[in-house]
Amino acid sequence: MLATSLDPLAITTLDPLGWARAQMALTLMFHIVLVPLGVSWAFMTLIANYRAVKHHDRDALMLAQRWSKYMAVTFAVGAVTGTVLSFEFGLLWPRFMDRWGEAFGVPFAFEGIFFFTEAIFIAIYIYGWRRLTPWTHFWTGVPIVVAGIFGSISVVAANAWMNAPAGFTTGPDGSVVAVDPVRVIFNDSMPLQAAHMLVAAYLVGGFLVASVYATAILRGRTDRYHRSAFLISFSVAAVAAPIQMGVGDSLARWVYDNQPVKFAAIELVPTTSSDVPETLLGRLDADGTVSGGIPIPGLASWLSDPSTGRATVVQGLDTVPPDARPTVGQVNIVHLSWDVMVGLGTLLFLLAAWYGLTWLLRRRMPRSRLFLVAAAASGVLAVIAMEAGWIVTEVGRQPWIVYGLMKVEDAVTGNTGVWLSFIVIALVYLAVGITTVLVLRAMSRRFRRAGGFVDHDAPYAPSEPPTPSVPEQEEVR
Repeated sequence: MLATSLDPLAITTLDPLGWARAQMALTLMFHIVLVPLGVSWAFMTLIANYRAVKHHDRDALMLAQRWSKYMAVTFAVGAVTGTVLSFEFGLLWPRFMDRWGEAFGVPFAFEGIFFFTEAIFIAIYIYGWRRLTPWTHFWTGVPIVVAGIFGSISVVAANAWMNAPAGFTTGPDGSVVAVDPVRVIFNDSMPLQAAHMLVAAYLVGGFLVASVYATAILRGRTDRYHRSAFLISFSVAAVAAPIQMGVGDSLARWVYDNQPVKFAAIELVPTTSSDVPETLLGRLDADGTVSGGIPIPGLASWLSDPSTGRATVVQGLDTVPPDARPTVGQVNIVHLSWDVMVGLGTLLFLLAAWYGLTWLLRRRMPRSRLFLVAAAASGVLAVIAMEAGWIVTEVGRQPWIVYGLMKVEDAVTGNTGVWLSFIVIALVYLAVGITTVLVLRAMSRRFRRAGGFVDHDAPYAPSEPPTPSVPEQEEVR
């Protein structure tokens, strides 16, 4: 969220700026993987739970029970990594918090409310399997979904405020003396940024979960339980994919209108001009020229404003002084990340279209091995696309931490020992990541050993083992 430049030149010395950026980048890139699971897994669990109660579906009941336990683990890990981030705001960027904390902290106050609400109802939902009636238990899961959505929106609102600061009054010394919470939260960037991240959460979470079950199906576990899990999770991602394409396009045009220097970095535009090509890959050289890549004539101008097409003027990087724009290295990182995000997003959209058309025409999922291989890879690809999108957002805003008002170098701590905290945090996150994966894998093995038996901790679990799964040819309707 804060300035996360990955410029390798920034961390070759004990300069705290480079190390603070690196540490913030590391912790955010780790934490952001857990956000989609926190937002979307509860929704997918409720879909399975609804089917279990409404249609007496034993496979769906097993999914809901087991997914709720996976969900609890990832929520707990996300709570830990999110707490670390909250401390980093003050430790790494004290001058930023000192000057802007009264405004920047408003969305986090609401995020705290939604976080505790989500935690409370996750506990009720998990322990309620044994103690509540079926529909009462189902409805206790709804606040988890709602709190996850609004908690995510609250955090993104804080980041959006950094891109479009509003809702505050400053005194003669530049400090904040009055805050309008509504304007802080509902700043100009917030609606599209929040929508982009929220849809991404369902897209990435859906593909991540579906990729696990696609891999299982490829390994021969073709029973109805695994196909049900794949269909629920992949369907969520497939619905989100085309929505994300539209939201992303609208957000890119907002950047064109409101952050022209960031847009110039995205599109590799060194000087202001019209008929700007869309350069696939390529790089900006130190002399301000673009080399390499595949230019598509006029496409960047046309995409910026289709109403004027190739005549659309795109502002160049040279329209602002060098100290008010990203460095050459940062520009190349932003452009490459943009290409990765859009390229992978397009591939995932095509995969979702393949799935959707097959379902519409044949009322079943594609059976091609190629489709399953692509689906098995979709989780990792979706995470990479999401990470690349956040790099575009953050590095593209350089050198500003608060757009147009405060530079990153003016916000960082003066502590030259930040490199030590970076090493400690890196080791801690490595341990947390490995432990999380091992715990989830151990849970998965335990569930597989249980076979088709529903966990007997729900009042509506069958008292006898479930009947054998339907033949592979039968699809979940």
